[in-house]
Amino acid sequence: MKICHVITRMIVGGAQENTFLSARGAVEDGHECVLLTGPTTGREGKLLSRVHNPGVKVVETPYLVREISPLTDLKAVFALKKFFEENQFDVVHTHTSKAGIIGRIAGKLAKVPVVTHTIHGLAFGPYEGFLKNLIYVTSEKISAYCCDRTYAVAQAMIDQCLERGIGRKDLYKVVYSGMELDKFLNARPEEELRRSLNIPPGRKVIGAIARLFPRKGYEELIPAFGKVVEKYPDTHLLIVGDGPARSTYEKMLAEMEISDHVSFAGLVSPDEVCRYVALMDVACHLSLKEGLPRVAVQALAEGKAVVAYDLDGTPEVVRTGETGVLIRPLDWQGAADALCRLLENPTELERMGQNGRQLVRDLFPWKRMSDILLEDYALLLGKKKKTAK
Repeated sequence: MKICHVITRMIVGGAQENTFLSARGAVEDGHECVLLTGPTTGREGKLLSRVHNPGVKVVETPYLVREISPLTDLKAVFALKKFFEENQFDVVHTHTSKAGIIGRIAGKLAKVPVVTHTIHGLAFGPYEGFLKNLIYVTSEKISAYCCDRTYAVAQAMIDQCLERGIGRKDLYKVVYSGMELDKFLNARPEEELRRSLNIPPGRKVIGAIARLFPRKGYEELIPAFGKVVEKYPDTHLLIVGDGPARSTYEKMLAEMEISDHVSFAGLVSPDEVCRYVALMDVACHLSLKEGLPRVAVQALAEGKAVVAYDLDGTPEVVRTGETGVLIRPLDWQGAADALCRLLENPTELERMGQNGRQLVRDLFPWKRMSDILLEDYALLLGKKKKTAK
């Protein structure tokens, strides 16, 4: 098959890693694969410079941009239509909301045999404004008509789309976001790395992995951690990631006088994240916009319990009392209480972590994801050929 994956930008992030691994799997299985992306700029880093590419052809277009820009977006539709027609792809697979809308419409206009899309997280929701929700819900309804299959990284994404009248039930399929799990399953703490991060000996470590960006949960995590430190001064917060809001969060920590209890690891390559997770005693992820957070899966794979918001696909892996603790969105006091309870009960912490490890080890290997996608492409292409006859 000749396949094209389309995404707005290839920063260091979960959706981008999923996209690259899907493309990598196609190439390693003998298919021709192109990755079409917009410009990748900013403090979030460039994923493609941090991974081994086995032969995925990468093409950059200036028209795919993250922000809503009607004129540029219209140009993008026709630029992608032309690109698809010139390359005669069998399958176009889009990722993320913006590229998904533009790419699916362009794929339909270009008469690509099979057009698919993955929902990594929804651009609309209860924490977005009315106008943004209206624009994205309407756009998603239109895009659904241009699509042969929509994959979702969690069942919750499908349920939310159907509630909004986006697509039909038979359009959707859950495909868990695969990752290189072996690195996490086999990781062990490294004292030298701990020292390089200035984490004092004996401190319990709460870990967070997310871009330093609004809605990623730091506005609640920082005050929650402040409460934990008040009760247990021998705790430390390890933040893995970078982004435009770093100086804001550093200022918050300084004003609370807990900066010496926090280490910023900065951007970390996907193949190195496992080393940082190994230093954590518990992971905390309070993002308000997720599909199914990769950090939760990665932490559970290393036997670390997770505290997270009860929203989107998170409850599919974080289960209160079994693999971690779910709390109400924006309830930072609840997050603080949950973290304290877990730190007070190391036996429970260990039990939850081991339960989580068992849960995710069979569901999230990246090759499993790739195999499911390739099999479904072939099925959809076969149906299209029969219909054409």
